[in-house]
Amino acid sequence: MLFRQLFDQDSWTYTYLIADASIGKAVLVDPVIGQVDRDYKLLNELGLTLTYCLETHVHADHITGTGKLRELTGCEGIVPENAEVSCASHHISPGEVLKVGEIEIQAIATLGHTDSHMAYLVNGDRVLTGDALFIRGCGRTDFQSGDAGTLYDSVTQNLFTLPDETWVYPAHDYRGHSISTIAEEKQWNPRFVGRTRDQFIDFMDGLNLPDPKKMMEAVPANQQCGNVLAAA
Repeated sequence: MLFRQLFDQDSWTYTYLIADASIGKAVLVDPVIGQVDRDYKLLNELGLTLTYCLETHVHADHITGTGKLRELTGCEGIVPENAEVSCASHHISPGEVLKVGEIEIQAIATLGHTDSHMAYLVNGDRVLTGDALFIRGCGRTDFQSGDAGTLYDSVTQNLFTLPDETWVYPAHDYRGHSISTIAEEKQWNPRFVGRTRDQFIDFMDGLNLPDPKKMMEAVPANQQCGNVLAAA
């Protein structure tokens, strides 16, 4: 399996390239519109055909690159179940497995940051946690029908129950981290360690964070698969 972690400095977003090089087919998870040229060039350099663009959720901090990549490659755009994205090729359900050659990507329901969010377990040994779980943090829950209690349940019941050695790859990082493990996050993540569900809800409700700078632009554009003109 070919696995690459790519970074967008403007939105602090990680995009993941996953491929079965033996058959030349690839998936991009959470592509960013401003990095389409970079990602398309890398696919061509590695001799890969993009089969799927896969989203963890409808993002509020950047516009997805799925629309442009679909135009360039003919790939399918896949979003979580119940995401309000009518232009998507497919809405993936919890437990569903996306196969790319010998690679299996299993969807795990991780609601709470938004009301339609998935993490993706890749070949059983690494999990792409989206905005549900960061390295020593988690995504906010105060917009897009987020819910702190639901996020606590999602992380503790659906992610922290994975094997301790499972690698954790988040959708964002703001502190210079790139990778963790389930064991590390269970032991050291300050959002969850030592907090009951009620205490977590109180903490998240008291964050009072400003809205993402691009939210008014990004959310409607992402509901149109990154088509900015259709969202305008």
